[in-house]
Amino acid sequence: MPAAPVSNHGLWEATAPPAPDSAPLQAQGVAVDIAIVGAGYTGLSAALHAAEAGARVAVLEAQHVGFGGSGRNVGLVNAGMWVMPDALPQALGEPHGQRLLDALGEGPSLVYGLVERHGLACEAVRRGTLHCAVGASGLRNLRERHRQWQARGAPVALLDADAIAEATGSRAYTGGLLDRRAGTIQPLAYARGLAHAAVRAGAALHTHSPVTAVDDHQGHWTLHTPQGSVNAAWVIVATNAYTDRLWPALQEELVRFPYFNLATAPLPAALRARILPGQQGAWDTPDVLSSFRLDAQGRLVFGSVGALRGPGSVVHGDWGRRALARLFPALGRVAFEHAWYGQIGMTANALPRLHLLARNTVSISGYNGRGIAPGTVFGRALAQLALGRCRIDDLPLPLTEPTPAAFKALREMGYEAGALLVHAAQARF
Repeated sequence: MPAAPVSNHGLWEATAPPAPDSAPLQAQGVAVDIAIVGAGYTGLSAALHAAEAGARVAVLEAQHVGFGGSGRNVGLVNAGMWVMPDALPQALGEPHGQRLLDALGEGPSLVYGLVERHGLACEAVRRGTLHCAVGASGLRNLRERHRQWQARGAPVALLDADAIAEATGSRAYTGGLLDRRAGTIQPLAYARGLAHAAVRAGAALHTHSPVTAVDDHQGHWTLHTPQGSVNAAWVIVATNAYTDRLWPALQEELVRFPYFNLATAPLPAALRARILPGQQGAWDTPDVLSSFRLDAQGRLVFGSVGALRGPGSVVHGDWGRRALARLFPALGRVAFEHAWYGQIGMTANALPRLHLLARNTVSISGYNGRGIAPGTVFGRALAQLALGRCRIDDLPLPLTEPTPAAFKALREMGYEAGALLVHAAQARF
């Protein structure tokens, strides 16, 4: 069976509405209040909220809107981070731990509120997400996660094996956790929708405009691109796992973690009624996890750890077909019409980092696979900071210095090679 062609954004590129018209920056010395580097969720949320407040904003994107993780991910709009809720105050201390829990707990509401307020066409569905337990250890993990979230008043429900089988259409799981705060979205369409809303609010968007140099003139910053420059009082660096060498400390702090997605053709109505009938997105508990969801046309999007390059293009695709057949025997050996992958920025404690890179130059990065709601939340927070509406100490994260990741290159190779070995072994059975 031939492999699906690998592209940058796969299914999402094929089904997303177009981004707003934009062009490279071609003027010198454009004066703005806030320059934003990167047109993903963080940068576009910052641009939208700052422009709506009346600030002059310029977004400088090296490629195109949603080029990085914002246009390549699964599309699960989750609350919180990967770490257990009780671990946040322990890791960050007070008041930041509780602030982060509160901010990210409300993250999906911010996302879906923006979708509704701005009429964003991005297949937004808010019916919860399902975290699926594999084996006894996976179920223990979800029971503890459920206990901690329930103690904080979150609308989560612990599902037994029969309930998760009904919710997913698969008998492979020992239980599950339903988080009713969450949902799914077409991720590239959401990024493009934010861009449209930001432009309508007055932000200037310049794609194919990589920042090549930054100069501090004390009263303002000058950001240079190949054909122009911007003068700004504040700079927001929103490049996350796709940061280039201009801010090397950010690049050195994040360990890049590859994740791929495969999409089937639209499923027949009978199968759509059995697989994820409630239209939740789902993922499971193993370290080399799997995720699955349906898009608006009924395509099954199935993902896991790994990069679709070299032998991975074949191994991960073959594993995906066999894994889906085990999860959903009625599917049989499916064909994939789309295949794509991207990079997740990982930190040592699995929590994002807030940095003051220089005078009036801030960044938040390291979303650890939770980019949609946190990126939207943190973009708004950085806009409030640059607008002078809060202090840096008021943000949900403590200010830290960038710390190089230990054995970064080795760990990145290990993630890719390890996933390849796991999927090659599993595909044989």
